[in-house]
Amino acid sequence: MVKPRLGQHFLIDSSVAQREVTYAGITKNDVVLEIGPGKGIITFLLAEKAKQVIAIEIDKHLVEQLRTSIPENVTLICQDALSVDFQSIPRFTKIVSNLPFEISSPLMFKFLQSTFSIAVLIFQKDFAERLVAVPGTKDYSRLTVGVSYKARCRILETVPRNCFSPQPKVDSSIVELILHKKPMFKVEDEQFFFELTKQLFNHRRKKIRYTIKSIYGNLEQLPYLEKRVEELTPEQIGELSNLLYHYV
Repeated sequence: MVKPRLGQHFLIDSSVAQREVTYAGITKNDVVLEIGPGKGIITFLLAEKAKQVIAIEIDKHLVEQLRTSIPENVTLICQDALSVDFQSIPRFTKIVSNLPFEISSPLMFKFLQSTFSIAVLIFQKDFAERLVAVPGTKDYSRLTVGVSYKARCRILETVPRNCFSPQPKVDSSIVELILHKKPMFKVEDEQFFFELTKQLFNHRRKKIRYTIKSIYGNLEQLPYLEKRVEELTPEQIGELSNLLYHYV
């Protein structure tokens, strides 16, 4: 039984599953993390190629079904992926998932705090477009900035909505995420940078000066005060964060 509150849209097109796994270049040296294995269409393909698969599924009914048929190299964890400490599970080298739509954003930020070589993920198309958006566009967001700081991201293909059951209202995309060996630009304090980015995009139509003044006071010596955050590149937001961090 499908549980809409869990954002369940099961991938039913085996050719899409095959391509997603192929994009990740899985080898027998890889430990692969999968979030939301569902009925296992991707899980079984990963198990054929990987050393180990760590599959995290919140739905107890699905976990019970999977346990009757999964290969020995698949470790099933029945838990909310957002509550799992990735440090407490076997160290994974890659992530391959058809992600639950409802938690795509917090999962992405959680992935960015971990270590892996490549992630190949299925997102709703509009979410995927936010990941790769450029400044000055409506899709450019806090998510875009956070991802570009940590990783290189590109959309590999569009997945039609009829490849899922139940069929979602929009198409999806397969996205490739490759972590930078070190962040794309320097920030003095990551927590401060991410919080500032969040605050600025919460007021994206305001000039930056008004958002900063309301939180940190009047700091006229900072750059970009007459711009809106959607006009700044991720690097410029990083520059602003570094200067502001030393003032406060």
